[in-house]
Amino acid sequence: MDRVRWHELTHAYGSAAEVPGRLSRVAWGDARTGGAALGDLGLWLGELAVFDATVEAVPFLWDLAVTDSVTSRPGVIELLRTILEHANPPRIEVQRAAHRAVLDGRGAAEVLARDEDAAVRAAARDLMAEIDGHTCESCHAVRPEKRVGR
Repeated sequence: MDRVRWHELTHAYGSAAEVPGRLSRVAWGDARTGGAALGDLGLWLGELAVFDATVEAVPFLWDLAVTDSVTSRPGVIELLRTILEHANPPRIEVQRAAHRAVLDGRGAAEVLARDEDAAVRAAARDLMAEIDGHTCESCHAVRPEKRVGR
């Protein structure tokens, strides 16, 4: 996370300088702390629209989703699904990059769909359905054709 210039990025409410701290709280916090941090991230990165900070955060969200010690994995997976559902019409390149970052994690979603935790499995299956059915106009123009067995 240190390589990302978070202070130069934005989210729904301004500077993304606090995003790494929230990601760390999701990673290392107990259920209450992690859940609160995830709530902030949801509002900042995907609830209203997607932003340049969203693009940078998605790989870290995928890492959190597949880390067994993270207490809020179903919520992290849900945030990834939410990001895929939202747009940023004035900045279509940001929207496309955020969506691509989520779409590129489909292999991780397949692994999560076989997780021991039922809530993780359910969230992952919902995310895979969203990925497979993604029809965003900005992504459709550059999205490679789905392959059989993908």
